[in-house]
Formats: sequence, structure tokens, C-alpha cells
Amino acid sequence: MKSLLLRSPLISIGVVALFGCAKNDPPPAPPPPQVGVLNAQPQDVPLTRSLVGRLSAYYSANVTARVSGVLLKRLYTEGSEVKAGQVLFEVDPAWYQTVLNNDIATLAQDQATYTNDRVTAERYHKLLPIGSVSQQTVDDADARERSASAKVQADKAAVDGARVNLGYTKVSSPIAGIAGQQQVTAGAVVGNGTTDAGSVGTLLTTVEQIDPVYVNFTISAADLIALRKAQQAGNVALAKQDKTTVQVLLPDGTPYDQPGTLDFSDVAVNATTGAVNLRARVPNPQHQLLPGMYVSLNVDLGQRNGVFAIPQQAIERDTAGPYAMVVGQDGKVIRKDVDANDSYAQDWIVTKGLSPGDRVIVSGMQAAHEGMLVTATPGAVSNEGTRLSQAGAPHPSSSPLAANRS
Repeated sequence: MKSLLLRSPLISIGVVALFGCAKNDPPPAPPPPQVGVLNAQPQDVPLTRSLVGRLSAYYSANVTARVSGVLLKRLYTEGSEVKAGQVLFEVDPAWYQTVLNNDIATLAQDQATYTNDRVTAERYHKLLPIGSVSQQTVDDADARERSASAKVQADKAAVDGARVNLGYTKVSSPIAGIAGQQQVTAGAVVGNGTTDAGSVGTLLTTVEQIDPVYVNFTISAADLIALRKAQQAGNVALAKQDKTTVQVLLPDGTPYDQPGTLDFSDVAVNATTGAVNLRARVPNPQHQLLPGMYVSLNVDLGQRNGVFAIPQQAIERDTAGPYAMVVGQDGKVIRKDVDANDSYAQDWIVTKGLSPGDRVIVSGMQAAHEGMLVTATPGAVSNEGTRLSQAGAPHPSSSPLAANRS
């Protein structure tokens, strides 16, 4: 019994020693955080610019009164399509008809005088050889004939002018298109005034052809110079003017169903804006695009050669500029400063800073820091570092130009 009592304290001391040793053991190290990566590979992507433009009519013509008079009536429906040469307005023709009739009468009278002078001159020419008339008489008869002939020509010109002015009383459309609202009502006096710039008639309406339609926009001179330098270096392949396409976005943000083509590029820089004026022609058969409308547009200028298309969430920025976090060969996180000033679809276009095969972190970046050991997993992972299923994983980029993921 005594030996049992002596043994109990020894057992208690051993148990205490065992518990004390267990508390001093270090806890196991947590596993490296898991991150989703993509295998960056260089590729060629379209070179696009998002710009703002303004629509204008393909043809626009002012319909003006070319003679003075009272406007009798309008002969078209406002806002309707008209044909080239279609009569739109009528000015009172009474005065111009009278002038034409008077000029025709004067022409007839002078033609009769010319006929008489011509017959007289021919008779004198026959009598001159037998001495019945003098040479002076023949010369005077020839002079009268020539004067009468010249007056007939002047009368014909006056008749033509009067006929033209009479025709101007019917004001027609110079082009085919949509006729706008009339600017002068029937009963008003219209006319053509004369200024230092020439003859100016009263504006009656405007006719515009809006199929196709023009979209006018600008690109900065600095941007254009940078693009041309990149082309010389082989980094950019600029498209020819007739191959440069324009995608118009409607005011509600939906893409217009027909692309346009660049058809004009100015050779000079606008001194006020420092930009180069460009213009594209866009089909408009349904008249969805209206002149004067401001629209957004994506201009396809060519393609970039050998760049990296990286999802936007993989590129971060700080005071030093944009950078990407890359998993190195040893499994540790490396920061790489990059040039990412342009985008395409939902990707940043990286032109410098990455190398082919770099494993760029696209998800799980909250748990990854420079120099940290991580576990790289192709695709996307959740914020907690667990791998998402293929069906439920949000794709880092919906762009068809995204780099190959591995």
C-alpha cells in the first residue's frame, strides 16, 4: 500500500511533463495559397480605337429661289423622298412669261430686218459689175447685213435667258433625297440678292441624301504619329484607307448592323484641336442613322503584332504604373511592370514586360504577394483559394483574343 502511494505522484509528474512537451511543439505550416494562372502567349490582335463621331448626310443641297417673285405653292410633302429634278415650289411666272414673249417678238422683228438687209446686199453685189451701184453702196449694204445678223444673235441670247428665268419659277430638287421642312410659306416674296460672294437666293428647303451616311471623327496627331512609328518598327500593321472599317454604336449602346469604311483622311492637322479629321461612309438603307447624331464608334485600324491579351483583372496599377503578378519557376510570386495602355474587348493589350510562357495570376491575387510561395492552378480559383469547377468558373475574359490558358 505504501509503494502504491509513492508511485501515484510519480505518475502525475510524468503526465504533466507529457502535456508540457506537447504545448511547446510548433503548429504545422499552412499550405501555400492557390492561385489561378494563364499561360501568356504572344499573338496578333486587331488594332482598334474607341472614338466619338458625328453623322452627316452623304449629299446635302439647299433649294433656293433663283428668281424674284411671289411664292405660289409648295408641291411636295415635307419629310418625304424626292427625286432629282422634281419640282418642289412654284414662283409666280407671269412677269417672266411676259419678258420671254417680248424677247421672242423682238427676235422675229430683227430676223425680218436681217433678211431684208441680206437680200439688198446680194442685189447690190450683182449690180456692181455693170456699174449700176458704187462700191460704197455695196459696202454699206454689207455692213447693215452684218449688224442685223449680230442683233439677231443678241436677240436669241435674250430669248434663251428669258426662257431660263421662266424655268427657274419652277424650283426643282438638285439631288435625290429627303426634302426637309419648308422655310418660306406660300404668298411670301422670294428673290435672289447679290452680295460680295455672288448671287444668294432665298432658302426654301433642304434636301439630304442619307443612304449612305457619313460619320466624321478625329484622331489626335500624337496618336497617329505613334501608330506610324510602330508600323515602321514592325509592331503594328496599319490597314489601307479602303480596308479600315468602322463599327458604329447606336445611342442605346447596341452595335449598328452594318460596318462602315474609311473614305477620307485629311493631310493636315487642325490647328485648333491638334487632331486629324477622318470620315467614314456607312450604309443606311433603313434610315436608322440621322444627320447631326453623335455616336460612339470602334475603328479597326489594322492589327498589333506579337502582343499579349491579358484579362483586365490580372493587371493592377500603383504609383509606379501597371504591373502583373507572375508565378516563377520556383513557385514564388514575381512582380513584372508592363506597358498596358490599350484594350481590346475585355483584355488589356500588353506590349512590354511579359515573356512567352509567363504564368500570369488571374485570380486569387488577394492572397498572393511578391516573393510568396503559391500553388499555381490553370484557370480561376475562388477568393478562399479553392479551385472552381470548370462549369461554374467565371472566365477571366470573354474576349476571343484572350491568351491560351494552361
